[in-house]
Amino acid sequence: MIDKTPDETDVLGAALPLEVEDDLGPLLDRIGGARIVLLGEAGHGVHEFCAWRAALTRRLVCEHGFSFVAVDGDWPDFREVDRSVVGAPGAVSDPGDVLEGRRRWPSWLWANAETARFCRRLRDHNLTLPPERRVGFYGLDLYSMWDSLRTVLDHVADHRPERLEETLAAYRCLEPAGRDPQEQARRRALVPEECLEEVMALLTRLRRAAVPRPAGGLAQELDAWQSAEVAAGAERHYRTMLGGGIGAWNARSVHLADTLDRLLDFHGPGARAVVWAHNTHVGDGRATPMAEHGMVTLGQLVRDRHGRDRVVAVGFAGGHGQIIAAPRWGAPMEVMPVPRPVPGSLEALLAADVELDHALFVFSDGPEQEWLNVPRGHRAIGVAYDPDRDRRRFVPTRLAERYDALCWFARMSPLVPLHAEAVRRDERETVPSGVV
Repeated sequence: MIDKTPDETDVLGAALPLEVEDDLGPLLDRIGGARIVLLGEAGHGVHEFCAWRAALTRRLVCEHGFSFVAVDGDWPDFREVDRSVVGAPGAVSDPGDVLEGRRRWPSWLWANAETARFCRRLRDHNLTLPPERRVGFYGLDLYSMWDSLRTVLDHVADHRPERLEETLAAYRCLEPAGRDPQEQARRRALVPEECLEEVMALLTRLRRAAVPRPAGGLAQELDAWQSAEVAAGAERHYRTMLGGGIGAWNARSVHLADTLDRLLDFHGPGARAVVWAHNTHVGDGRATPMAEHGMVTLGQLVRDRHGRDRVVAVGFAGGHGQIIAAPRWGAPMEVMPVPRPVPGSLEALLAADVELDHALFVFSDGPEQEWLNVPRGHRAIGVAYDPDRDRRRFVPTRLAERYDALCWFARMSPLVPLHAEAVRRDERETVPSGVV
């Protein structure tokens, strides 16, 4: 028998089972009367993260009366999903069809079977309720962010191809991944200075073309509100984004938080929100080196604006397995291996005990256990991923300061994209029927 370290003993003692939906009870107790629940993921293309996040959200909606779900996707992309989910007149009857129609890179983020299944179940739930009580499904992200970035990339490729690699490097300042914050904070402009005004004009035309069609009633009012807010700050957002570095990241974080606040206001004084986003957004950046470089996160802003006792942030972590990602920005998706975690990391600590296949950790305020307070590398994978450089994806993290709870999965399997791109995959690990 191998002796356990004190940290390994503490981890095993704190671990709660996470095999069926009923095991979420302690986390629901921790959430209690919180107004905002932030649910993360350590990588966009992992089935377990998406399935369990959906399972928890269903319980928050059906049993605890949460008002809406908001994701880190573009606002116009999700207006038709929302209309389908709430059963708006004239809307598509299957929200999965709306998601399947999303073809722009990186399509797999939301055009996947896990999200489609959740949205269909949410629609079924909504149709049992009067229209004024139906649960919305919205995008929080910068208005047509991915369209905007693709426009920038295409322009540079066509007119300044010698600067294309530099532009691709600058894109990564907007990616929630485990890069060195000091490297991420360096100012990297997305476009050459002499092209700035031309690209600004392109983006402005793109934004105007992307304004969603009025849907009527309250949906029209909400669309007009969001469109006006973004239009008023469009130039500032675009100039900051094109400038790269800390400013681009922070502008996006503030936009996410501002849109969330507008949705809470729109749904009324008693509104409660569930947010789906990457760990790097939902966690408190002050628990990582991001804060030392002046970077802020959605989780940090929401805690400051609404009070820590009204916000619960749930992180997700995985040991090894497979993920859907792209080898580089703009490339087709692939099923990629995720290697075993680097020694000394949070994931390596959790993986050290073979008993921890799936586990839930719920943190008390001011926990004393050393493993929750000492910085350890915590893996973060973005839409672009190179398994051979996985060790660069670990962000030093004080776990109990960054989140209020953590869901752990020793083995990860790839989510199921809706688009019929041929990808080789191994047999997916069985997940309890309550969360698939």
